[in-house]
Formats: sequence, structure tokens, C-alpha cells
Amino acid sequence: MLTTSTTRVLEPHELDAALAVLDRDPISNAFVAARVQVAGLDPWRLGGEMWGWYTGGRLESLCYAGANLVPICATPEAVRGFAERALRAGRRCSSIVGPADTTAELWSLLEPSWGPAREVRAHQPLMATTSMPADIAPDPHVRRVRKDEMDVIMPACVAMFTEEVGVSPLAGDGGLLYQARVAELVGAGRSFARVENGRVVFKAEIGAATRHACQIQGVWVAPEFRGRGLSETGMAAVLRHALGEVAPVASLYVNDFNTAARAAYRRVGFQEVGAFMSVLF
Repeated sequence: MLTTSTTRVLEPHELDAALAVLDRDPISNAFVAARVQVAGLDPWRLGGEMWGWYTGGRLESLCYAGANLVPICATPEAVRGFAERALRAGRRCSSIVGPADTTAELWSLLEPSWGPAREVRAHQPLMATTSMPADIAPDPHVRRVRKDEMDVIMPACVAMFTEEVGVSPLAGDGGLLYQARVAELVGAGRSFARVENGRVVFKAEIGAATRHACQIQGVWVAPEFRGRGLSETGMAAVLRHALGEVAPVASLYVNDFNTAARAAYRRVGFQEVGAFMSVLF
């Protein structure tokens, strides 16, 4: 029997074993689990490699290595193994993101070679809810974005991304990949907005989705409409779709310095269930 520990790229036939690891924490792992359920483990379809950490021949931990580097259920030994592999391969990702403790450990090993990062967000509360708020009515004007409204929703998406990440999603390839992702969510009926006079004043998307949990992302209110409670009623509207149509748990993660957003999410019923960390390059 094998007693050594090792890391390697998962093979397509190991899909069930990978999903079993992802299911250990379905809220934290929703983003990667959703991709794996759709694409399997083929790197071309998955958009990256799935690394596995094995002990005694058994898969214990994962690390998604694509546009993001994401440690999943990673033990300290696995983190060291993933760091060694990442250092050999060189940095190909635009960010490292995952549970705060393991991501901090991974970054401490990578930073001497990969640093400095453009920005490190060390504590991003992960919040979740399983029920609708009792005292906040969903905004009746928040609706699904139609496929013929890409020109309406894109400026709001670009503004949200630039404000959140600090760089424009139009840089590099002119925004082709970003526009394709927005179009994918619109086409799937998971992009929601309140539109007034042809302009988005509130928007959000249901991004990653599995049978266990879904993740709300891209929450944005036009600057001149902030402070009017639109984020709360708008989130209640999106939450109604998320819980009613997609999954029994809705989650999101938010920057710890965004106190207004954290307060709004708490009023809608979200509670902190963990924390993420993001390293942006």
C-alpha cells in the first residue's frame, strides 16, 4: 500500500473523487464545483488544471489552477505540495482566492517568487442564507436581463468590475472574455437588474450554482442611487430567484472594508459562515 504523499493533475476518471472533496464544503467550494460539474476534469473544458494531493493513494485535497489559483479543502501538507507545483509551473493566474487560512498559507510560500501582489484582501467575509427576509419586500422592478439588453447591462458590469477589482475588464483582450461571461449569465437567466430610462440602477448575478448552493455576485448600485435601500430590496428580489429556482443556500463574499454592503446583506438575512482571501496580480 502506498504511504507516500504526492501531488499531480487529476485524470478525467477521477471526477467522482473530486466531487466528493468539493462536497465537503459546498458553500465555500461552489465556484469550483459548478465548473467541474459542467466541464468535468478535462483541462481544456475546465479552463485550467485540477491538482490533487494524495495520501496513501487517496485524494485528500484539491487546487484549481486556471485564471484563479484556488486551494480546496487543503491540509497544510497539501498547501506546501501545491505551492511547490505552482512555483515550478510559474505564475499563470490573475489571482489567488480561497478560504482565508489556507490562502494565506499558500501566499506566504509563493510571495517570495510571485510577489509583490497588486493588492491583498486578507479577510473577505463569506455570507450565506437559506431563507427570505421577513421584513424586506423584494423590489418588483428587479427582473431578468433580456438577451437583447447586452448594451444596457455591459456598462454597469464594467463599472462594477472596475470599482471592485481596481482594473478594467476591458484591458488586454478588449473585454471579449468578460463580455462572453456576462452574455453567458444573461443567456442562462441568471442576470438581474432594475432598469430606469434605459439605464441600470441596480444589478446582480447568480454566478456559480450547484444543487447544494449558489453564489450571488456582481452586486452594484449606480452611485447616484446609493443610500436609498435599493441594494436591500434588490438583493431580496435576486434572493427570491436564487432560493426558489437554483439552490437551497445562497452565498456571497464581500470585502471586510465595505461596511455598507455588509450591513445591507445582514439586513437581508445573510450571516457570516467563513472568510475568503484574495491576492490580486
